[in-house]
Amino acid sequence: MAGTMPAEPIRRVGLCLRPDSSAAGEVARRIDKWLAERGVETLLDAEGGRWLHREGFARSFVAARADLLVVLGGDGTLLSVARDAGTRPVPILGVNLGTLGFLAEVSPDELQGALEAVFAGQHRTVRRMRFEVRAEREGETLLEALALNDAVITRGEVARMLDIETLTDGSPMATYRGDGLIVATPTGSTAYSLSAGGPILLPGIDAFVVTPICPHTLSQRPLVLPSTCRVELRAFPREGEAQLNVDGRASCALRRGDRVLVRGSEHAAHFVVSPERSRFDVLRAKLRWGTD
Repeated sequence: MAGTMPAEPIRRVGLCLRPDSSAAGEVARRIDKWLAERGVETLLDAEGGRWLHREGFARSFVAARADLLVVLGGDGTLLSVARDAGTRPVPILGVNLGTLGFLAEVSPDELQGALEAVFAGQHRTVRRMRFEVRAEREGETLLEALALNDAVITRGEVARMLDIETLTDGSPMATYRGDGLIVATPTGSTAYSLSAGGPILLPGIDAFVVTPICPHTLSQRPLVLPSTCRVELRAFPREGEAQLNVDGRASCALRRGDRVLVRGSEHAAHFVVSPERSRFDVLRAKLRWGTD
């Protein structure tokens, strides 16, 4: 859901940079000067501190204290910062230093205008749902994580078919047989799920999509579920172990019968969107709709 945020005073801005990016360093210097001229404090992450020759902090520290987070990099950097922000609803402005991103959609040339809109309380934000993921083995918790993109169960080191029993709200839904299964948010619907043949969900939709990876039965297709559903996945690797990955970062091995529980979280991520383009402008540019 998009909307205009109230004009809350912004006294401290966190700058988070993509590692080893000279372009990010140059933009950070420009932003830092612009903010200082307006009496706004800048908090730098470790990478920002390295480029600006000042003290840098852990991103979790920056996110806990900033009124706005400005992320210089790409979608991967934005995902990392959103994870470090945890449950705090701090708005995040992503500046893409390469090609247009699905998440980091503001270009360096648009940055000053976007910042001016934020400080005037005239910017638009999009609420992006997240879900809580918990892996269990005989009642013991193996992993807990907050996902913005997806939770993915795949085959382990042994290249054998994987069976995944899927339940929704405690009722059996299907048993997927193949290379694995993706449970994705609307944000994650344009990531791995899209590559596996899943549909695109717009950010404002409170739903997630279950997408099989190379299913053995072609009748097993992606399924969109409301975010109120509680999804339970039971992994049954035919040999060895399966692997659970959350947003491509947090991971753990799964044995036969281990459970993965997925449910919508009340802690959404809040992204500042470009005033220059709509969501469909982003999709056309990224997916090359209407081009030869």
